Amino acid sequence: MARNMITMKKSFSILLSLLFLLPTSLIAQTNNQDFMRSIGKMYVVYGVIIVIFIVLIIFLIYLDRRLTKLENQIQDK
Repeated sequence: MARNMITMKKSFSILLSLLFLLPTSLIAQTNNQDFMRSIGKMYVVYGVIIVIFIVLIIFLIYLDRRLTKLENQIQDK
């Protein structure tokens, strides 16, 4: 069981790294890199990414608090 979890974690980390590296390699191949900046949409992209990360962090904090509360309830029984 533990060995299966380790291989799953390795597979997940490889997949995650590919997801982050693939778009950067595709962007590096284009000649028109300033297109988004020239039309002013790059700041919109940055804003959306920042909002997504902030919402994700807030959700993780909320989830951690709920799990802590549930763990405390289980320990009290």
